[in-house]
Amino acid sequence: MNSYKLTLLALLASLAVLGRYVFAFLPNVQPVTALIIICGIMLGPASALILTMLVTFLSNMLLGMGIWAIWQLLSWGLIGLVSGLFRKQLRKAPLFIIAIYAAFCGFLYGFIISLTNYQISGHFWPYYMAGLPFDTQHAIGNALFIMLFYPIFYYLFKQYKNKLIT
Repeated sequence: MNSYKLTLLALLASLAVLGRYVFAFLPNVQPVTALIIICGIMLGPASALILTMLVTFLSNMLLGMGIWAIWQLLSWGLIGLVSGLFRKQLRKAPLFIIAIYAAFCGFLYGFIISLTNYQISGHFWPYYMAGLPFDTQHAIGNALFIMLFYPIFYYLFKQYKNKLIT
């Protein structure tokens, strides 16, 4: 991994941490998942996993660290890994398909995070069903952030790829 790619990851991580902090007043609406998806699509699964670790630990230093950090790592890591593994298909897909995928990832994130409650209390379904409105907010937020950020980052990463070739 070269220094240019590390710089891109640091910039994405700082943007994600700042976005999570700025949008903290809106439950489950934050750009982290969308940026991890974009990183997976553009830079690959390894970079998405690195971004997941950076964002989880750095943002939780600001917002509070707890047992949920493990589940955040698992859920965001899985989303980044899947996005990276299917990056060729996702790059060819129209923007609305990527937005639908991002919305699905919001529900997947909520499902995995709900496993935290099962770990603690042994009750999963009531907790998950009560959290569905928050997962819906996360899904809508992901779709909106993808629609906003993906065209910008697609252009920037295309410039990055051209810079490596020349």
